[in-house]
Amino acid sequence: MTNDLVLVTGGTGTLGRRVVPLLRAAGRTVRVLSRQEREAGADGVTYVRGDLLGDQAEAAARLDEALAGVGTVLHLAGGPKGDDEATRRLVAAAVRAGVRHLVYISVIGADKVPLGYFRAKHAAEEAVAGSGLPYTVLRAAQFHDLAFTVVEKMAKLPVLPAPGGVRWQPVDVREVAARLVELALEEPAGLVPDLAGPTVYEMGELTRAYLVARGRSRRQLPVRVPGKVGRAYRAGANLALAGAEHGRRTWEEFLAERLAG
Repeated sequence: MTNDLVLVTGGTGTLGRRVVPLLRAAGRTVRVLSRQEREAGADGVTYVRGDLLGDQAEAAARLDEALAGVGTVLHLAGGPKGDDEATRRLVAAAVRAGVRHLVYISVIGADKVPLGYFRAKHAAEEAVAGSGLPYTVLRAAQFHDLAFTVVEKMAKLPVLPAPGGVRWQPVDVREVAARLVELALEEPAGLVPDLAGPTVYEMGELTRAYLVARGRSRRQLPVRVPGKVGRAYRAGANLALAGAEHGRRTWEEFLAERLAG
């Protein structure tokens, strides 16, 4: 693939901040779609203001501007809701612009976990796959950063809930960023193998490791997640299947670095 212009949505977020420098190091010209007005950086990255979930006509105009001359799109922007609609808008604009490769980051279990966030991710995957554009979709596990946010909040409680059967396989965001850039520089590959962390943890194990790293202790109270969501988690619907790829960085290593200061 020739050296082309790459548009990154979510380029200032947790994942995007890791992806953009890797693209620049690979010699790509990078443009970032941002909800906020930003000046071009010293690193040569340029920005176009646009909100994927804003006024539809304005969003379309901003996207047309952002996609002008773009060959590859990395769609990393996401939130607690609306990912499906945001992706449909981006896909429509990418079709108009004749984008050659659309790379989308999704979540493991998007088609199996009956929660709104996962359903929106799956609908976004379907929008990408049904667009007619050459595409690559990578499903990743929850980042260490998200696990940290969750257990840090839980650790403030006098008694910590320990959801029985709920397991995570957290992955380091740097490893996800490196894989996404690798995929973006290759030919479109459709749905590629999942990327998860090296270890599966019960939620209580994640919390205990955090408390140990902090030098604290809390009583944990086992709880059962009810309904379809609980059954899906107990069945491991959010965990990587056979054939998945695995990062090397563990939760314990992440904690040691995060809490070193």
